[in-house]
Amino acid sequence: MDEQTIREALPTQAVGRVKSVTLKHATATLVVDASGLSRPRAEALEAAIRERVEALDGVDTARVALMADKVTRRIIAVGSGKGGVGKSTLTANLAVALARMGRKVGVVDADIYGPSQPMLLDAVGTRPTAKDKTLFPVETGFGLKLLSMGQLIEPGKAIAWRGPMVGSALGQMMDADWGDTELLLVDLPPGTGDVQLTILQRFRPAGAVIVTTSQDLALIDATRALDLFKQADIPIAGVVENMAGYVCPHCGEVSDPFGSGGAEAAAHALGEPFLGRVPLAMEIRVASDTGQPPAAGDTPQGRAFTEIAGKLAAWLDREGG
Repeated sequence: MDEQTIREALPTQAVGRVKSVTLKHATATLVVDASGLSRPRAEALEAAIRERVEALDGVDTARVALMADKVTRRIIAVGSGKGGVGKSTLTANLAVALARMGRKVGVVDADIYGPSQPMLLDAVGTRPTAKDKTLFPVETGFGLKLLSMGQLIEPGKAIAWRGPMVGSALGQMMDADWGDTELLLVDLPPGTGDVQLTILQRFRPAGAVIVTTSQDLALIDATRALDLFKQADIPIAGVVENMAGYVCPHCGEVSDPFGSGGAEAAAHALGEPFLGRVPLAMEIRVASDTGQPPAAGDTPQGRAFTEIAGKLAAWLDREGG
């Protein structure tokens, strides 16, 4: 019995991952690179190796040491300060667009009281699994992972929790087994309350994206959200103006129900980047209600999200990867 014989007995999924093999007193010890594998896949690989090796004559016991490079995972918080400005829709579409660009993306729906990501990402009815109190995110059909309180409670059921319970639920989602996910987009609830403070203090985002309309009331609240992140020394990746311009489907005339240009002007006045605009379009509303993010396609509405995602990706690269 020698190392080569053991290597030849390995399952296909272990080829290239076994870094060393030693055999002493009928005990085989294998060091295996598990980088990029989720916990269930790593455990399955370990079991498959052990089964194959222990079936060999001359081997009584197989010891498998799994080694993995620590994933450098960064967090982007998506906030608004005010509800109803399309923050969740933007988060979902940014995630889809970034995944299409090759980024390994996850979404945390931190809007505990009003989770909407399962609907936006066509994941209604899916439930994450758990092992030893660790959650495993759901794989969506858009190449990204998702965790939301909407996946953990009965549909339509109200959540009446105080701050500590909300913080615990948020912590479980943030600390889940995200596998090789490199970027987490966190869909924050409106305002500047407990969830925002928990994210800032415990998880330290790499940056924040602020979503607003051009309406003065929305800009006031967006400025407050910006100030919260700046007080915590969280870089602002940029400001997005949503519901920017409506094209009448009958006459083609463009109108601006929520104003125009206010978000860009506010971003420039505050010295923050402006990432772009998303139009007020029936197509976006319908696609969102049916769990088909426009960013998954090549429509004009989808391209609006993709362009913003491209600027966010460039910002991430400039800031260190």
